[in-house]
Amino acid sequence: VQLVESGGGLVQPGGSLRLSCAASGVTFSRTNMRWFRQAPGKEREFISSISSVGGNPFYADSVKGRFTMSRDTAQNMVSLEMSSLKPEDTGVYYCNARVLTTDYWGQGTQVTVSS
Repeated sequence: VQLVESGGGLVQPGGSLRLSCAASGVTFSRTNMRWFRQAPGKEREFISSISSVGGNPFYADSVKGRFTMSRDTAQNMVSLEMSSLKPEDTGVYYCNARVLTTDYWGQGTQVTVSS
């Protein structure tokens, strides 16, 4: 299983970014996908998830109303649209796929929110 994140960068507070995660080596249509982030000096935290069949994603309270997760099964990709970004959204964002009882992670993409 390989997960490759992209789309991170430096953005000013209040700005927007779109992250993408390309998945391979997995039956994507049967895999629940999640996004996590890890801020400097902090533990990795859950951001959002979407089931294998799509539907309404689930979000952490800290990002609800600002972030939107989606999946494109034809492209084997998930995305995370982030808006109204805050300095506390800074961190490395990771894509996650859980296959049976095994978690797979991408290498992460850095998001920095700063003026």
